[in-house]
Amino acid sequence: MNYTLHQLQVFAKVVQLKSVTKASEELFMTQPAVSIQLKNFQDQFEIPLTEVVGRQLYVTEFGMEIYHMAEKIINEVYAINYKTMAFKGHLSGRLLVAAVSTGKYVMPYFLTDFMKEHQGIDLIMDVTNKVKVTNSLQSNEIDFALVSVLPDGLNVNEEILIDNELYLVGSKSEEGFKKEVGKADLQKMPLIFREEGSGTRKVMEDYLLKNKIQVRKKMELTSNEAIKQAILAGLGYSIMPLIGIRNEVQKGELKIISAPGFPIKTKWRIIWLKSKKLSPVANAYLEFLKLRKHEIVDEHFKWMEKVKKNH
Repeated sequence: MNYTLHQLQVFAKVVQLKSVTKASEELFMTQPAVSIQLKNFQDQFEIPLTEVVGRQLYVTEFGMEIYHMAEKIINEVYAINYKTMAFKGHLSGRLLVAAVSTGKYVMPYFLTDFMKEHQGIDLIMDVTNKVKVTNSLQSNEIDFALVSVLPDGLNVNEEILIDNELYLVGSKSEEGFKKEVGKADLQKMPLIFREEGSGTRKVMEDYLLKNKIQVRKKMELTSNEAIKQAILAGLGYSIMPLIGIRNEVQKGELKIISAPGFPIKTKWRIIWLKSKKLSPVANAYLEFLKLRKHEIVDEHFKWMEKVKKNH
């Protein structure tokens, strides 16, 4: 046996994602490079580690056994690195964060200075849908989650970061923007929804239910980016967080439409399980947020006030 730590890391990532392509993206490697490392690792075993059926990659029972051992080895190497940094007087370890998809417009700004100040910390951030974020939190796989709508049934602490305001949005080519639209207008509008389980979807449905608005026609898309493109193409309207449509609004490509009850306001917040024993790294990050969040908002999110004044 003559496998390398790099091969273990590549194999572990392929197993976690069940995809060579996705593993290559996360490891910042080319797909052929990942395939070569995977093959070189496989060649050291007489028993298959993975198999491809159709176009889907599956991990064999033996492959899962090797994966669990590889994870232990990789974690021990991380521990050596962190212990070395600690002896040098540096805060070290891993910070594990999950953010809902729209949170990608928020979370990086609340991480950058902390990561620059603590070079010994590794950041692992998963940007995904609300259901997966909630599951990761519930199963204690992460330190913190960024959400705009609190998940049901979880006993959590929270640190509020910034307001989240949602507006009714349409394409610049649509007519009828000079007046405030009413309930009757909203019922005629083809509305575009996020997928089930999305925080934005819940806010949208709550608004329609509260105002007793029956949607005549609706579409469902799985990302804010897809919804933006659909609106730009004239497929319909949607209720979207301002923080995710900055460029399109400022360029005049998307138009905020005046309507009763808007903006809908929620809060972007970091949450963590009340029962969780936070690591030194997680505690340090929480203290950083408490001290610096207002400064970060002033530096990076003042544009939101200007946009609202112009609309």
